[in-house]
Amino acid sequence: MTTAEELIARSNRLGADPKNTNYAGGNTSAKGIATDPVTGEDVELLWVKGSGGDLGTLKESGLAVLRLDRMRALVDVYPGVEREDEMVAAFDYCLHGKGGAAPSIDTAMHGLVDAAHVDHLHPDSGIAIATAADGENLTTEIFGDQVVWVPWRRPGFQLGLDIAEIKAKNSQAVGCILGGHGITAWGDTSEEAEKNSLWIIDTAAAYIEEHSKAEPFGPALDGYQALPDGERRTKAAALAPTIRGIASADQPMVGHFDDSDVVLDFLASEDHPRLAELGTSCPDHFLRTKVKPLVLDLPATASVEESIARLKELAVGYREDYQAYYDRHADQNSPAIRGKDPLIVLVPGVGMFSFGKNKQTARVAGEFYLNAINVMRGAEGLSRYAPIEESEKFRIEYWALEEAKLQRMPAPKPLATRVGLVTGAASGIGKATAKRLAAEGACVVIADLDLAKAEAAAAEIGGPDVAVGLAADVSDEAAVQAMFDAAVLAFGGVDLVVNNAGLSLSKSLLDTTERDWDLQHDVMAKGSFLVSKAAAKVLIEQEMGGDIVYISSKNSLFAGPNNVAYGAAKADQAHQVRLLAAELGAYGIKVNGINPDGVVQGSGIFAGGWGAKRAEVYGVPEEELGKFYAQRTLLKREVLPENIANAVFVLCGPDLTHTTGLHVPVDAGVAAAFLR
Repeated sequence: MTTAEELIARSNRLGADPKNTNYAGGNTSAKGIATDPVTGEDVELLWVKGSGGDLGTLKESGLAVLRLDRMRALVDVYPGVEREDEMVAAFDYCLHGKGGAAPSIDTAMHGLVDAAHVDHLHPDSGIAIATAADGENLTTEIFGDQVVWVPWRRPGFQLGLDIAEIKAKNSQAVGCILGGHGITAWGDTSEEAEKNSLWIIDTAAAYIEEHSKAEPFGPALDGYQALPDGERRTKAAALAPTIRGIASADQPMVGHFDDSDVVLDFLASEDHPRLAELGTSCPDHFLRTKVKPLVLDLPATASVEESIARLKELAVGYREDYQAYYDRHADQNSPAIRGKDPLIVLVPGVGMFSFGKNKQTARVAGEFYLNAINVMRGAEGLSRYAPIEESEKFRIEYWALEEAKLQRMPAPKPLATRVGLVTGAASGIGKATAKRLAAEGACVVIADLDLAKAEAAAAEIGGPDVAVGLAADVSDEAAVQAMFDAAVLAFGGVDLVVNNAGLSLSKSLLDTTERDWDLQHDVMAKGSFLVSKAAAKVLIEQEMGGDIVYISSKNSLFAGPNNVAYGAAKADQAHQVRLLAAELGAYGIKVNGINPDGVVQGSGIFAGGWGAKRAEVYGVPEEELGKFYAQRTLLKREVLPENIANAVFVLCGPDLTHTTGLHVPVDAGVAAAFLR
């Protein structure tokens, strides 16, 4: 196994266990000998996890590779701590060959410490000691002289020099506790470094377990206990649109909900307001969560209406407080303020809402606050939680190097931060639409009468950070509400709703039964009404605008034979578009429709017998029906599900922001269905 392969294997093992480090937190390295491809001579290299990577999923492409002789030579030109950020750019001149990933700010720590293998990690147990008021004394008490305390210093070249000096002066030591930050361990072999890292983590955890006070967060707070499961999630769904709107005042965000015991127990305890106000500490924490959360200061028994009113009041105060925080510490070189909205919102008895630019970022932000709660528990259990100073938090959050990293990120896709919900989305037009929305950056909810097919479609489109499958009978108001409740808990809210669910029975007037009529109107006319009504509640409360799109039909305009129930239901849908466009425009909600025709391939409607009936009406083989439809169009082109999906994207994308009440024909040209 090569040095790089050995490092990757160790990194993956350490990163796979959340007790060792948080997502994308920490870094690992290995030093070794390789052949210089130019000179053919041996050269000493450093392989180190690159900037922004994750240990648990690290691959060789995620490693930065540097020449150690050049890197060590940087010590001689180091201009001092006031200019240490300049050293990050100097790392680029130390790269070997193509260099691999971009070197991170912690590269100096790994290169300068005189050990073949180095691990820098952010374990909850280690950070608990690092943020305890008497962390230095606890380090000695827990580890003796095998682990050395390092006072808080912002990550960078100087911290690398400090740890290198500690390693040189303490030959018996296997690692450090970095005040307010995390741990660093080392070893002569990869196995030894990993063993030392795990020993520090597990020893700290065992000490906390044995010596912690019984109630680290204080006694239970009356009225703040977790609500029963069903009641809790119902309340969470009712609050979610308001909370997402609060978190998206400056820029749209996707949400994640967590009602795990860790969160609920914290919020049920007396000291949670004090601890939440102190904020997080580890640099990775508040880069993901902001310096502190917004906490609803009402008991779990407060009504939804009371909670919404208070959340809106608190949001105003949070924004003012964050602006004041920025103003206290910003100077002429600071990046512009990035937004004053909370990324973490805590609701006693209900849970935690976390936010980010996409679902993964939102979920990870929540995971980081779980880490912060665990850190607070450990520190309070042994001592007193004492995070780094606010000014230091600001230096990290508005670090020029972090700003540069943000600026290097690729431009977001057109529908990034938007959440789409598509009914009838397990096949045909609905599935194609969901795929297109996801491809353009949206999170998507695949709603369908068949749960198994909905979940399969969601899995095909992406994992739960991209798509979720839900069962939904759109003709049932309670089922529709349950669908939206699940959607807002999955992604924080909804922005883009596509009324696509439908069915058709091809029968003459005399053969059409009352049940035939009711079934088609229940699914398409009534179903679209119920879905749009539930969607409007969410969209209005979010105050973020939004889109509702009806997949109507050419038959909403064109009078064809043997489809009286279907055509009438589609005409109902078509007029709903105009009615709702007129009513919801005041809230910035656009309502538009699409009129497809002859979409045979992949269609659930055509596969369910409609195709055979229509083929019989037109006197063609069923397998030739798509081609038959194409030949009667002006363009002589067969209409595919993807063509309708394209139209949905155009209506909801960045180019038609001022269009509402429109019906777009996607029928390859049927003159009899032209809009007049």
